[in-house]
Amino acid sequence: MKLRYAVYLDDEQRDALKRLLSAGKTHARRLTHARILLAADKNGPAHSDQEIVEFLHVSDNTAFRVRKRFVEGGLEHALNHMHPQHLKPHTLSPEAEAHLIALACTPEKGQSRMSLRLLADKMVELGHVETVSHETVRKAPEKNALKPHLKEQWVIPPLQNAAFVAAMEDVLDLYARPYNAFFPVVCFDERPCQLIDDVMTPLPLKPGQPERFDDEYVRNGTANVFGMLEPLTGRRWLRVTEQRTKRDFAHAIKHVVNVLYPEAVLIRVVLDNLNTHSLAALYETFPAAEARCLAKKLEFHFTPKRGSWLNAVEIEFAALSKQCLDRRIGRIERLREEVEAWCERRNARGVKVEWRFTTEVARTKLDHLYPSNQN
Repeated sequence: MKLRYAVYLDDEQRDALKRLLSAGKTHARRLTHARILLAADKNGPAHSDQEIVEFLHVSDNTAFRVRKRFVEGGLEHALNHMHPQHLKPHTLSPEAEAHLIALACTPEKGQSRMSLRLLADKMVELGHVETVSHETVRKAPEKNALKPHLKEQWVIPPLQNAAFVAAMEDVLDLYARPYNAFFPVVCFDERPCQLIDDVMTPLPLKPGQPERFDDEYVRNGTANVFGMLEPLTGRRWLRVTEQRTKRDFAHAIKHVVNVLYPEAVLIRVVLDNLNTHSLAALYETFPAAEARCLAKKLEFHFTPKRGSWLNAVEIEFAALSKQCLDRRIGRIERLREEVEAWCERRNARGVKVEWRFTTEVARTKLDHLYPSNQN
């Protein structure tokens, strides 16, 4: 009896199936279908369906359907269970891919960004392909390490700026100095905090259910957190104030000098370029004699403009935000309690900052910031 849907593989098809099996990097179903076709090949072993079923552990219907799809639709139809006319292209031409990358990097007017489906539609509209899936489009930016669906807020420094690199190297050299209790290096800064309270009492955490809070809230103004960090010792100090005026700054600095480092000969303080960060604030707050006494024990080192990330206390504020302030706190009294408790535990653990970004590293990685001194 003549076999219906007999399989006759040519040399090219047979080689393609053998390469597929030797690679092994595809769906298990494709590999099984490839083995069925090779076993059923009338130009080869020509095993019967019963032998294929027993050897490959597949059903009678599977063996029959694979042979039928091969005869009716060809090799890809048999392997993928899809007819060739329904197969979507899995790759884009180099020209289409280059155009795709350009579109992903420069959204059209009216679009904040080009989604994968919009990019796929654009490829069809421009005539690069007749049809393409958004999954195929996704592979092009991914292959080029591009993430057009994401954007990130960043402080972008100016190019070739002598003032930037001068201030940066001054701070980096300061961090590189060995520890000296009489000449401590401390980092000082502040951050604002919103005082946000709940309108409805949140529902507590339960098994299988996360904590729930209402989307409505009441805003009770803002507060400020002053922060001081000594990177080499892991010593930190935080103070919550209602504002961040020059007087608040002066009182915070006075606490650093007289309470935290009374035995220090000179305190080297890393600061950013806020208008309140100046020795003048001491004279506006305290009598001249007291202000001068404090100023004589201080040496301010300012981070470059648009380079506040060089202040190591920013690392501490990032940890504070994530571990303590990432919730609703509606009263300044509670904010003080929470911040002080967090600071106390942090000091007890002695968490230090291992600053690895040195002047030598900066001259290599940030060489575009350095002026080109060509005679």
